[in-house]
Amino acid sequence: MQETISKLRDDFEKAAEEIGKVIVGQKDIVKLINIAILACGHTLITGAPGLAKTLAVKAAARALGIENARIQFTPDLLPGDIIGVEILDIGEDGRKSFRYIKGPVFTNILLADEINRATPRTQSALLEAMQEKSVTLGGELYKLDEPFIVFATRNPIDYEGVYPLPEAQLDRFIMEITVDYPCIEDEIVIASKDHSRALDCILPVISKDDLLKYQAMVDDVPVPETVMAKAVSMVRRTRPGDLSSSSEVRELLEWGAGPRAAYHLVHASRAHALLYGEGVVTERDVKSVFGSVMRHRIIPSAIFTRTGKDIDGLIAKITASE
Repeated sequence: MQETISKLRDDFEKAAEEIGKVIVGQKDIVKLINIAILACGHTLITGAPGLAKTLAVKAAARALGIENARIQFTPDLLPGDIIGVEILDIGEDGRKSFRYIKGPVFTNILLADEINRATPRTQSALLEAMQEKSVTLGGELYKLDEPFIVFATRNPIDYEGVYPLPEAQLDRFIMEITVDYPCIEDEIVIASKDHSRALDCILPVISKDDLLKYQAMVDDVPVPETVMAKAVSMVRRTRPGDLSSSSEVRELLEWGAGPRAAYHLVHASRAHALLYGEGVVTERDVKSVFGSVMRHRIIPSAIFTRTGKDIDGLIAKITASE
């Protein structure tokens, strides 16, 4: 088992090095992408335009040797543009039948670019596929490929012509990764690079079969009872109505994270323990992923919104109080 864990870490370290060929700096972002892929969890990526969110996901897919597809979400995008459509097919003998043309959802990593620009109907078509890992059309059930992971990007700047995801749908994403501007040294390197064929230099370092084997290992990572209790306690402290929450949480938050958040927190902590920990989940693993797992789940109150405070700052206080 220890030998397999060592190989897993070596493989993902090589993958991070390959991604680093095109993504300058942003090591924490690459680390979180690796955790999300190992945990096989759908993930939000939020950041201003031009921060290589799309490039990072494509680079990760190539380094991991799996297929990827990209959908640019727009207000006129239809569910059929995602899951596929049935067309009337007329054979040489004149007989008519329906033929299913699969959509881009049939891939391993699907990049849903600017998911908040599509209408709720189209968003729900993708989210249904995410949850069920299958598509039903014309009475037929079509299983999606394994692994199937959605990385959905959001532009936090624009408010015109966007359809924010409802909280119940946001809750289905295991974590949210926020991408900030690079430091000046990294930006100089970025400006000097030739980006026309950026992905051509990335080599696949993990086979698809190995990746599926590694993902299956996550559920077997042991979680001590004390750590499990601590993880659940941290989630409960985000809820304004819970007795364990602080006065600041009660004042500044409208809603906290639900039970699915606790499951996702433990699952992401298991992946972190495999990649960067001791092979057994510790409080350090839980605290390392807590902010990313909670960020999109807690809803600030009107008072918090008026103050202009940073939601990450409040999450950090909850983490530090444990």
